[in-house]
Amino acid sequence: MDGSHQDRLAAESARTRVRLAALRGDFGAMVDASRDSNADDEHDPEGATIAFERSQVDALIGQAQRQLAEIDAALARLADGSYGVCERCGRGIPGARLEARPTARTCVACA
Repeated sequence: MDGSHQDRLAAESARTRVRLAALRGDFGAMVDASRDSNADDEHDPEGATIAFERSQVDALIGQAQRQLAEIDAALARLADGSYGVCERCGRGIPGARLEARPTARTCVACA
């Protein structure tokens, strides 16, 4: 059980890191493009779109970073033997829940 969960978490970590790198590249490209542009976000009707897009990419970066932290925490629980144990009640987390959400920290009743 732990090996398959570890493989799945490792694969999810790799996918998330690729997504994060792409998002950071997109964000950097947006910042560079707006820096080189004469657009005045405050008075340009397209300005709100530029700011909105930067905000959206920044939010996606934060989401990916939080996902990586959850994956790292799940891998640490695997390493210390507490993976699959509810952090609230101490009961086992059902395998179906771990399949659906491999970073789960709690059982369904405590979620």
